[in-house]
Amino acid sequence: GHHAMPHWRMGFCLLGNVSIAARWAQDQYDVGRVMIVDFDVHHGNGTQDVFYRDPSVLFFSTHQFPFYPGTGAAYETGEGRAEGATINVPLPSNVGDEGYMTIYHQLLFPAARLFRPELILVSAGYDAHWLDPLANMRLSITGYTNLMRELMALADELCDGRLVVQLEGGYHIGALSH
Repeated sequence: GHHAMPHWRMGFCLLGNVSIAARWAQDQYDVGRVMIVDFDVHHGNGTQDVFYRDPSVLFFSTHQFPFYPGTGAAYETGEGRAEGATINVPLPSNVGDEGYMTIYHQLLFPAARLFRPELILVSAGYDAHWLDPLANMRLSITGYTNLMRELMALADELCDGRLVVQLEGGYHIGALSH
Protein backbone atom coordinates (compact mmCIF):
# COMPACT_ATOMS: atom_id res chain seq x y z
CA GLY A 1 0.00 0.00 0.00
CA HIS A 2 0.86 3.63 -0.34
CA HIS A 3 2.23 4.12 3.20
CA ALA A 4 4.94 1.45 2.89
CA MET A 5 8.41 2.93 2.84
CA PRO A 6 11.28 1.28 0.97
CA HIS A 7 12.70 -0.24 4.15
CA TRP A 8 9.81 -0.42 6.63
CA ARG A 9 6.07 -0.95 6.85
CA MET A 10 3.59 1.69 7.93
CA GLY A 11 -0.18 2.23 8.22
CA PHE A 12 -1.38 -1.33 7.41
CA CYS A 13 0.93 -1.35 4.37
CA LEU A 14 3.67 -3.95 4.04
CA LEU A 15 4.75 -3.39 0.44
CA GLY A 16 4.40 -0.35 -1.78
CA ASN A 17 2.36 -2.15 -4.45
CA VAL A 18 1.91 0.82 -6.76
CA SER A 19 5.55 1.89 -6.37
CA ILE A 20 6.69 -1.64 -7.17
CA ALA A 21 4.33 -1.80 -10.18
CA ALA A 22 5.66 1.51 -11.52
CA ARG A 23 9.27 0.37 -11.31
CA TRP A 24 8.42 -3.04 -12.73
CA ALA A 25 6.69 -1.44 -15.74
CA GLN A 26 9.68 0.83 -16.28
CA ASP A 27 12.21 -2.00 -15.96
CA GLN A 28 10.36 -4.84 -17.70
CA TYR A 29 8.35 -3.00 -20.35
CA ASP A 30 10.50 0.04 -21.01
CA VAL A 31 7.76 2.42 -19.85
CA GLY A 32 9.35 5.84 -19.53
CA ARG A 33 6.75 8.02 -17.80
CA VAL A 34 4.31 6.77 -15.17
CA MET A 35 1.59 8.82 -13.54
CA ILE A 36 0.30 7.72 -10.14
CA VAL A 37 -3.06 9.09 -9.01
CA ASP A 38 -3.86 8.56 -5.33
CA PHE A 39 -7.39 9.36 -4.15
CA ASP A 40 -7.18 7.61 -0.78
CA VAL A 41 -8.27 9.86 2.08
CA HIS A 42 -4.76 9.50 3.58
CA HIS A 43 -1.67 10.86 1.88
CA GLY A 44 0.45 8.24 0.12
CA ASN A 45 3.66 9.15 1.93
CA GLY A 46 5.44 5.93 0.95
CA THR A 47 4.73 6.41 -2.74
CA GLN A 48 5.80 10.03 -2.52
CA ASP A 49 9.02 9.07 -0.74
CA VAL A 50 9.98 6.55 -3.43
CA PHE A 51 9.53 8.99 -6.33
CA TYR A 52 10.27 12.39 -4.74
CA ARG A 53 13.51 12.77 -6.71
CA ASP A 54 12.40 10.95 -9.87
CA PRO A 55 11.14 13.07 -12.79
CA SER A 56 9.91 9.95 -14.65
CA VAL A 57 6.97 9.54 -12.23
CA LEU A 58 4.24 12.12 -11.71
CA PHE A 59 2.60 11.57 -8.31
CA PHE A 60 -0.79 13.27 -7.80
CA SER A 61 -2.49 12.93 -4.41
CA THR A 62 -5.77 14.27 -3.05
CA HIS A 63 -6.14 13.65 0.69
CA GLN A 64 -7.77 15.01 3.82
CA PHE A 65 -5.32 17.32 5.59
CA PRO A 66 -4.10 17.49 8.24
CA PHE A 67 -4.67 13.80 8.72
CA TYR A 68 -2.65 10.61 9.08
CA PRO A 69 0.26 10.35 8.27
CA GLY A 70 0.79 14.12 8.53
CA THR A 71 2.49 14.52 5.15
CA GLY A 72 1.23 15.80 1.81
CA ALA A 73 1.37 19.55 2.20
CA ALA A 74 1.00 21.56 -0.99
CA TYR A 75 4.64 22.71 -0.78
CA GLU A 76 5.87 19.08 -1.04
CA THR A 77 6.47 19.12 -4.81
CA GLY A 78 9.58 17.00 -5.42
CA GLU A 79 13.29 17.70 -5.37
CA GLY A 80 16.01 18.38 -7.90
CA ARG A 81 15.05 17.45 -11.47
CA ALA A 82 11.76 16.10 -10.07
CA GLU A 83 10.62 19.48 -8.74
CA GLY A 84 6.95 19.70 -9.74
CA ALA A 85 6.55 15.95 -10.35
CA THR A 86 4.79 15.59 -6.98
CA ILE A 87 1.44 17.34 -6.79
CA ASN A 88 -0.24 17.25 -3.40
CA VAL A 89 -3.75 18.59 -3.04
CA PRO A 90 -4.41 18.73 0.72
CA LEU A 91 -8.14 19.04 1.34
CA PRO A 92 -10.41 20.07 4.20
CA SER A 93 -13.35 17.88 5.21
CA ASN A 94 -16.53 17.62 3.13
CA VAL A 95 -15.12 18.26 -0.35
CA GLY A 96 -17.59 15.82 -1.93
CA ASP A 97 -18.16 14.65 -5.47
CA GLU A 98 -18.25 18.05 -7.14
CA GLY A 99 -15.11 19.23 -5.36
CA TYR A 100 -13.11 16.17 -6.39
CA MET A 101 -14.25 16.48 -10.00
CA THR A 102 -13.29 20.15 -10.05
CA ILE A 103 -9.83 19.32 -8.73
CA TYR A 104 -9.35 16.64 -11.39
CA HIS A 105 -10.45 18.95 -14.20
CA GLN A 106 -8.49 21.99 -13.04
CA LEU A 107 -5.29 20.35 -11.73
CA LEU A 108 -4.87 16.67 -12.59
CA PHE A 109 -5.89 16.62 -16.24
CA PRO A 110 -3.76 19.62 -17.32
CA ALA A 111 -0.75 18.19 -15.44
CA ALA A 112 -1.29 14.78 -17.03
CA ARG A 113 -1.51 16.25 -20.51
CA LEU A 114 1.77 18.11 -19.98
CA PHE A 115 3.48 15.02 -18.51
CA ARG A 116 2.15 12.59 -21.18
CA PRO A 117 2.28 9.36 -19.15
CA GLU A 118 2.74 6.01 -20.86
CA LEU A 119 0.98 4.27 -17.96
CA ILE A 120 -1.43 5.45 -15.25
CA LEU A 121 -1.52 3.69 -11.89
CA VAL A 122 -4.26 4.47 -9.36
CA SER A 123 -4.02 4.09 -5.60
CA ALA A 124 -7.76 3.72 -5.11
CA GLY A 125 -8.75 4.39 -1.53
CA TYR A 126 -12.44 4.19 -0.87
CA ASP A 127 -12.14 5.67 2.60
CA ALA A 128 -13.27 9.09 1.35
CA HIS A 129 -16.80 7.63 1.02
CA TRP A 130 -19.41 9.45 3.09
CA LEU A 131 -20.12 6.34 5.20
CA ASP A 132 -16.49 5.58 6.01
CA PRO A 133 -15.82 5.84 9.76
CA LEU A 134 -12.23 7.15 9.50
CA ALA A 135 -12.74 10.35 7.54
CA ASN A 136 -15.34 12.74 6.19
CA MET A 137 -14.68 13.69 2.60
CA ARG A 138 -18.26 12.90 1.49
CA LEU A 139 -17.61 11.09 -1.81
CA SER A 140 -20.49 8.92 -3.04
CA ILE A 141 -20.49 5.76 -5.13
CA THR A 142 -21.51 7.95 -8.08
CA GLY A 143 -18.61 10.30 -7.33
CA TYR A 144 -16.12 7.43 -7.34
CA THR A 145 -17.66 6.05 -10.53
CA ASN A 146 -17.28 9.44 -12.22
CA LEU A 147 -13.64 9.77 -11.08
CA MET A 148 -12.82 6.35 -12.51
CA ARG A 149 -14.64 7.07 -15.77
CA GLU A 150 -12.64 10.27 -16.14
CA LEU A 151 -9.37 8.45 -15.37
CA MET A 152 -10.24 5.74 -17.90
CA ALA A 153 -10.94 8.39 -20.55
CA LEU A 154 -7.66 10.11 -19.70
CA ALA A 155 -5.80 6.80 -20.06
CA ASP A 156 -7.49 6.24 -23.43
CA GLU A 157 -6.46 9.73 -24.54
CA LEU A 158 -2.86 9.70 -23.30
CA CYS A 159 -1.57 6.14 -23.06
CA ASP A 160 -3.67 3.75 -25.15
CA GLY A 161 -5.86 2.84 -22.18
CA ARG A 162 -2.99 1.60 -19.99
CA LEU A 163 -4.50 2.01 -16.52
CA VAL A 164 -4.02 -0.19 -13.45
CA VAL A 165 -6.05 0.27 -10.27
CA GLN A 166 -4.83 -0.91 -6.85
CA LEU A 167 -7.08 -0.99 -3.78
CA GLU A 168 -5.82 1.08 -0.86
CA GLY A 169 -8.08 2.01 2.08
CA GLY A 170 -11.78 1.64 2.72
CA TYR A 171 -13.26 0.78 6.09
CA HIS A 172 -17.02 0.63 5.57
CA ILE A 173 -17.63 -2.85 4.19
CA GLY A 174 -20.98 -1.98 2.63
CA ALA A 175 -19.61 1.04 0.76
CA LEU A 176 -16.44 -0.81 -0.18
CA SER A 177 -18.37 -3.68 -1.74
CA HIS A 178 -19.90 -1.30 -4.29
